[in-house]
Amino acid sequence: MRYLAFVLLLGAVACTTPQVSEPSSSSQKSQASPYADRIAAATTRLSTSDPARKVLRAIDAMGGLENWYGNGPLYYHFDYQPLDGSTPRNTYVTNDYRSAKAVHLYAGDSTLRFGFDGQEAWSMTGEKVEGMSPRFWSLTPYYFVGLPFVLADAGINFAALPPAELDGTIYDMVKVTFDAGTGDASGDYYVLYLNPNSGQLDALRYVVTYPGYFPHGGSTPEKLMVLTGKTTVGGVTLPTGYLTSMWNDGAVSGPVTRITVSDYAFKPELGDEFFARPVGARVYNDLPE
Repeated sequence: MRYLAFVLLLGAVACTTPQVSEPSSSSQKSQASPYADRIAAATTRLSTSDPARKVLRAIDAMGGLENWYGNGPLYYHFDYQPLDGSTPRNTYVTNDYRSAKAVHLYAGDSTLRFGFDGQEAWSMTGEKVEGMSPRFWSLTPYYFVGLPFVLADAGINFAALPPAELDGTIYDMVKVTFDAGTGDASGDYYVLYLNPNSGQLDALRYVVTYPGYFPHGGSTPEKLMVLTGKTTVGGVTLPTGYLTSMWNDGAVSGPVTRITVSDYAFKPELGDEFFARPVGARVYNDLPE
């Protein structure tokens, strides 16, 4: 997956990169886990280079893959408010991060449902929901809320960038790109701001190349997304909000979006049937042929 998509939905003073501790919690916990093979494969992928190890350190610092997969589907309220007056996106979301599935209930009208069943996006009307593309938006909050854990998937590449300053902290910087054919928008990239002390993700920069919006190529301008708070649920550290700004040649041009994330709860009792396309829902696909 990866629509970041997310909607449209984070500079540069050189310094010595702090020593990165060897990741251990994910690999140790995986031995007794039903996701042991998946965690072991991810740990191997994320141990092949220094930037990849920094991402694994972030995953472990924010709760580890055993908690991430083992807690079950995640429910939350994702309230995306553009500051330019364009269409807000305010939904109650349930994600299964083990299989890239999502169900959204629109906050203004819970009968307006849409989601992704692991293969196809659907909506009850088969059309856009209040300006949202169900295919693009189904997994956009999924990906932002799921960082850095979703970077354990296959088809992802990591490159080191020079350390950079943000709000007085010099961050370890890692650029994330995707193999061709990975998800709907393999041209997306992310630049992670990883805290040298905690190891956690504090911010990111990104572009969106979703072909439904850019059928002839191209992308959004680069944006900076700063995590405005964090909380811990089920041993997993999750964002409580973001402030997104335009990023131009190393300078911030001002905020464009404010996002609040709340009401987190893991829902291990939910089975695959919860994420199946409902009777009466129709497939929605705005990707070019």
